[in-house]
Amino acid sequence: MKIAFQLKEYIISLDKQIFSILIVWLFHISAIIGIFLGFFDFFIPKTFLNLGIAFGLLMWVFPIDSVKKVLLTFLFFSVGMFVEYLGVNFGLLFGEYSYGANLGLKFQGVPWLIGINWAMLILITGAIANKFKLSKFLKIIIGASLMIVLDFPMEVAAPIFDFWEFSGGVAPFQNYIAWFLIASVLHGVFQWANLDGDFRFSVHLYICQLVFFTFFYVLYSI
Repeated sequence: MKIAFQLKEYIISLDKQIFSILIVWLFHISAIIGIFLGFFDFFIPKTFLNLGIAFGLLMWVFPIDSVKKVLLTFLFFSVGMFVEYLGVNFGLLFGEYSYGANLGLKFQGVPWLIGINWAMLILITGAIANKFKLSKFLKIIIGASLMIVLDFPMEVAAPIFDFWEFSGGVAPFQNYIAWFLIASVLHGVFQWANLDGDFRFSVHLYICQLVFFTFFYVLYSI
């Protein structure tokens, strides 16, 4: 009886995982095709919807199902909002930049979605890093590095999509250094807290975003 119950729970979990993976791929591929075909004004202003659904699915599948996970997710969100506040309002950490109109509502010039994105990226890259049988220190480096890899194509697409733009039009080297250092601290918290999550969904969500931004990085760099 116990084995049958565990099997049922596993099947439910698997169905939830597959459903969520299909949804994030559907949204990202649809956006790539739609923007490429010229429906820019339809898809880009709905970025908040895409990111919001992805984060909701992450909370469901990861899952964020305990007080500890909720508090740590909120911590990642809050730190993300705080460092972006310093960047936008004082030019600290990342360089001189400002956010555009397509990431939704803002607090002191910083879209709430950016805080959500920081939390989401820490959670999924942390889950991916945990797949490696390595020391916690190396997992921190892997998690932070994964975020930098994603940030490179993201910085090229961001001004085109009116997400954000740096003074001079190009992200300075300090932006990547700051990203790596802040991400390393947050991944240190992730590892210290022994957080873990759904690897398969995390890697699919990460690849979805990497494919999306890399496609437009290549497209607009030609």
